[in-house]
Amino acid sequence: MRTSVGIIGAGPAGLLLAQLLQRQGVDSVVLEARGRAEIESTVRAGVLEPGTVELLTEAGAGERLQSQGQTHRGIELAFDGGRHRIDLYALTGRAITVYAQHELLKDLIAARLEAGGGLVFDSPVTALESFDGGGPARVHYRDAGGERVLECDFIVGCDGFHGIARQALGEREPPWQRQYPFAWFGILAASPPSAPELIYACHQRGFALVSTRSPTLQRLYFQCAPDDSVDAWPDARIWDELQARVPATDGQSLRQGEILQKNIIAMRSFVARSLRRGRLFLAGDAAHIVPPTGAKGLNLAAADVRLLASALAAYFRDGGETALLDYSRRALRRVWRAEHFSWWMTGLLHAFPDASPFMRQMQRAELDYLASSPAAATVLAENYVGMGWDWG
Repeated sequence: MRTSVGIIGAGPAGLLLAQLLQRQGVDSVVLEARGRAEIESTVRAGVLEPGTVELLTEAGAGERLQSQGQTHRGIELAFDGGRHRIDLYALTGRAITVYAQHELLKDLIAARLEAGGGLVFDSPVTALESFDGGGPARVHYRDAGGERVLECDFIVGCDGFHGIARQALGEREPPWQRQYPFAWFGILAASPPSAPELIYACHQRGFALVSTRSPTLQRLYFQCAPDDSVDAWPDARIWDELQARVPATDGQSLRQGEILQKNIIAMRSFVARSLRRGRLFLAGDAAHIVPPTGAKGLNLAAADVRLLASALAAYFRDGGETALLDYSRRALRRVWRAEHFSWWMTGLLHAFPDASPFMRQMQRAELDYLASSPAAATVLAENYVGMGWDWG
């Protein structure tokens, strides 16, 4: 099989890149190790910056997003027993959209199949070769019929931190990374929303986050030990912990319901030293990971592929390589801005095991400043809704 761009991974980065390329007349094939049903049923966060919403709409995957996505014009910071609203729209003129990632993936898969683009499920990639020299690059993969080879001009790895693309790229120096001394315990609950907007809670027992997925589903998280176990948390204990960390408002506590899913999410930061080697490029989680506190992961993936789609389209249109050669530098500028914001939000809201009483008071002082200073709140708001496409 032959194509112009071989894309590894049918997550948001890979599928969105394929759609953007197709709309600019560039052929691609997406190879995915998992099955379609697994991809479309894995529930993950979905806080979308306005630029990401615009890009998804441009890619032909915005119809359900526009009709079912929930527009949030603010967020709440909860600390010291009270809640303080950060008015994102008043401070920046922009709002975020909450739309579950698995629903977004359904839209991108449907758009890809409807357009007749190459998308192969249940086909793990086993090797990459010839992306450093002349001639076509080769992606070796395995499907139900046996071993296959995809020949292409370029390879884009959108297959995550543990994927083969990052390993094949190789680095002379270790990547930039940090492991945090805590994790997030996440639940999906069948219950109406507890609040109209996201609540970020800082409590002496640890961080908590309350978000909505639909009128009948809530997604909630609380800070836990990195070696904690799902089995150690029966439903009643989970609700007790969340109620303790998130202060009630107007006498209304969190709305409880049946817990449908439980999982533990590791917290780490990671940035590759380079996102390119020869004709192999990295995008999305293969290139960088942010702690989820700043809601930047999916949005960074969208920013990566926007740059990369434009650069690849320019190459196939007129042979220009300037944008391709500059992709890594431009993408990493935005990545490091998002890494800093996510690191700052994580430090602002979490209980660090080794924090001294002095540092805990410093944390409270910064939260109080955000709640009382429009200038400080604007910095948070600007970063939360995204820096705009001109950044990077």
